[in-house]
Amino acid sequence: MLNSSTLSQISPLMTTYNRFPVTLVKGKGSYVWDEEGNRYLDFTSGIATCNLGHVPEPVKQKLEEQLQNLWHCSNLYNIPAQQELASVLVENSCGDQVFFCNSGAEANEAAIKLARRYAQKIKGTNKFEIVTFQQSFHGRTLATLSATGQEKIQQGFFPLMPGFRYLPFNDVEALKDLPSEETCAVLLEMVQGEGGVIPAESEWIQQLAKVCKENNILLMVDEIQTGMGRTGTLFAYEQYGIEPDVISVAKGLGSGFPIGAIIAKGDVAQAFDPGSHGSTFGGNPLAVTAGLATIQYTLSTNLLENVKELTEFLYTQLQALKGKFSIIEDIRGKGLLIGMVVPGKAIEIVKKAIEQHVLILTAGPDVVRILPPLTVSKEEILELIVALEEIFQGIKGSE
Repeated sequence: MLNSSTLSQISPLMTTYNRFPVTLVKGKGSYVWDEEGNRYLDFTSGIATCNLGHVPEPVKQKLEEQLQNLWHCSNLYNIPAQQELASVLVENSCGDQVFFCNSGAEANEAAIKLARRYAQKIKGTNKFEIVTFQQSFHGRTLATLSATGQEKIQQGFFPLMPGFRYLPFNDVEALKDLPSEETCAVLLEMVQGEGGVIPAESEWIQQLAKVCKENNILLMVDEIQTGMGRTGTLFAYEQYGIEPDVISVAKGLGSGFPIGAIIAKGDVAQAFDPGSHGSTFGGNPLAVTAGLATIQYTLSTNLLENVKELTEFLYTQLQALKGKFSIIEDIRGKGLLIGMVVPGKAIEIVKKAIEQHVLILTAGPDVVRILPPLTVSKEEILELIVALEEIFQGIKGSE
């Protein structure tokens, strides 16, 4: 038991994060400032969340207007912005109906529930199993960490929720083992973000979609990190020539405001009827206002074309660094979701970057994850490259 002296020395916050020694108090565009006024180049985007940069004006303006009118009213009543946002998501995806929640984990939780209910209530089967993939990450609720194919995420939470099976990612041969008498759905990321920034291979995705169609298995795509333009199209699945039955989104949808959603095809969406699922705060007026302003800006400007141009520029710069420093084994990813493979050095590089007033992330011990806002400039990209070059020079000199 902790005594009163010890308690007075520890944080009132539970230690669920290894926090860096930086206290951020302000953000604008690609930059954030700490409490001492120091400026940092933010290439984390709140973990692929602030896609339009920090405090984007089009979203800020709409939120300020909504703050004057209504914050919350529950989903027992119609919410105009919710209807509008759902319509835009449907018009720009292969889905037909939307359910709103508050986070990526809740979106994947809803997808899991929808798949099971569709199999049992609509199709009249006893199927319940959902196949996911090794090194995947789908959230931290009990169901979504059970869906996650990483044992390190699951440690200490056993027994896991039953009904999940994991196959190797990007393994065409393993797809022969996908269908079973209990399988109702597949859930996967188009790019495994937390698992090391590993993009799905086109041939594998095509075969996966074929197996799902032939066996009447739902194909559900987790676009929590890849959605809302991060890979150069609104959704990453568009680049693979497939049509998922369910798409889960969050993060970049609200420019940092908590919001999540699933978009489902009509025959699947009918599995949810009144009372089968819900959320007190999901789709509240503030959240959907942020989401609507974010997606309208994304679609009404040349942002997605800029992402493609900036992706090429950033990859070229990173490949040049790779040519200079043998510590960099690979540059991989899709769009502005980039992994730099540096075996055993990821956290060291992230910490040294903070000293250079640059914020980047890890994706496991061997991968540095780079997630600039989609509004980033070439000048800001070069600022990152200069900092990384200095870091790698230092590491090279110390070896």
